[in-house]
Amino acid sequence: MEKVSFVKNGELRLPPGFRFHPTDEELVLQYLKRKVFSCPLPTSIIPEVDVCKSDPWDLPGDLEQERYFFSTKEAKYPNGNRSNRATNSGYWKASGLDKQIVTSKGNQVVGMKKTLVFYRGKPPHGSRTDWIMHEYRLNILNASQSHVPMENWVLCRIFLKKRSGAKNGEESNKVRNSKVVFYDFLAQNKTDSSSSAASGITHEHESDEHDHEESSSSNTFPYTIRTKP
Repeated sequence: MEKVSFVKNGELRLPPGFRFHPTDEELVLQYLKRKVFSCPLPTSIIPEVDVCKSDPWDLPGDLEQERYFFSTKEAKYPNGNRSNRATNSGYWKASGLDKQIVTSKGNQVVGMKKTLVFYRGKPPHGSRTDWIMHEYRLNILNASQSHVPMENWVLCRIFLKKRSGAKNGEESNKVRNSKVVFYDFLAQNKTDSSSSAASGITHEHESDEHDHEESSSSNTFPYTIRTKP
């Protein structure tokens, strides 16, 4: 069967309704390990891109989605192991400790995940941005057990961290300030519809937090309806 490639001009393009959302273990074992040892990949879905040759917003793919790339690590110094992560407009800086990637069965450490944050400018005076990179690398101890030559590949997942904007704050305020109606479906029908207690409907206003706790802890089965103030 001919292998189908979902990468066109360096961009990932899946059929409608499909989403590429692998686990850390799948990224390391099914993609990175196969790439390192030049084995056939499950599908040609991750392009080869030098992530440090371009700024994160200039890399191929949809900026609103997670993007995955195979990349090679370039040494910062000729006789050192530190990677050069400088781009045109800034640099990637490691954040926190590396995380071990273990198998779901056997708890074998198969890789490591490093989290990096993109900074504009030059170190150490760069300004932090919302661009995040997860850099996956294969566990060297397990990889060295094989006689197959190991290339210096890493797998990068790059995405833009989303923050709560003013719009979300406004929506939250609307919910907090709205009236909450509790309707007791088990209440008996009453002839006096002018009384909220008789109809099984309770209105809660902004200052009725205590009443809300008592209502929700009763033996009735409340159905919550939020209405605009």
